[in-house]
Amino acid sequence: MLSYRHAFHAGNHADVLKHTVAIQLMRYLGQKEAPYMVIDTHAGAGVYALDGGYASKNAEFESGIARLWDRKDLPEALADYVNLVKGLNPSGKMRYYPGSPYCADQTMRQQDRLRLFELHPSESKILADNFRKLEAHAAEQGVRQHGKRVMVQRADGFQSLKALLPPPSRRGLILIDPPYEDKRDYQHVKDTLQDALLRFPTGTYAIWYPVLNRMESRQLPDKLKKLAVGSWLNVTLSVTTPSPDGFGLHSSGMYVINPPYTLEPMLRSLMPYLVKVLGTDPDAGFTLESGNGPVTAAARKQRTE
Repeated sequence: MLSYRHAFHAGNHADVLKHTVAIQLMRYLGQKEAPYMVIDTHAGAGVYALDGGYASKNAEFESGIARLWDRKDLPEALADYVNLVKGLNPSGKMRYYPGSPYCADQTMRQQDRLRLFELHPSESKILADNFRKLEAHAAEQGVRQHGKRVMVQRADGFQSLKALLPPPSRRGLILIDPPYEDKRDYQHVKDTLQDALLRFPTGTYAIWYPVLNRMESRQLPDKLKKLAVGSWLNVTLSVTTPSPDGFGLHSSGMYVINPPYTLEPMLRSLMPYLVKVLGTDPDAGFTLESGNGPVTAAARKQRTE
């Protein structure tokens, strides 16, 4: 199914959560001199215009990045994210929104590597064009690209991930955020992670998912908790009451495998702020949980007793 276009949702509350977390994960990896690799299995177009085309149809960014744009009280991690978005808009007017590929490119260092996969033919072409423009701009600024720093490929990210694990440096972040329009994506996420963790058990994996009435969506976090991993963290952000018809994205989550120790305390201080600024009614809220190793049914029962 290749009908999904992320531009419809660019800059919404789910993107705020996803990209803030992803940037902080890369900041942590960048604290060591050794290079790391970022692999984005569903990269999209990389950059989205907010003042026209798909993004302007529903203007979902108005309930997300737009609410943070002029605030002077942003927590440090959120200010980092907003400043990155503003860097794409030097005029000061909010015209463009960066997807995960651009966020990664701007956060990573010259020695790090970025591997981008996108199966949608139009999206993959736009993605490749956007990065050619970035490379040309870097050359104009006298910045030398070392080797194949960024590689863009039109391919199924679920399948393509296998050949890249483990990365040569044995350090990496894998971003997985399929559109989930096809309910099989939920099973693909679990199966892909199960295989990836055998190949690269020490990697950091960040999985974005929508919180919907659909059974597959509700079950995904519990299925991921059963994977044999060292540690995990699950955070969700809800901005409004679910609509009676079940349509619309009111809530989303980020499930992180092998998170850095800094992530949970950062989110504990950040999430109440996001609820206050992005929430639209009393049902707005967040959840944050973490653990070590697989959570079995027996372990879950013990936790609640």
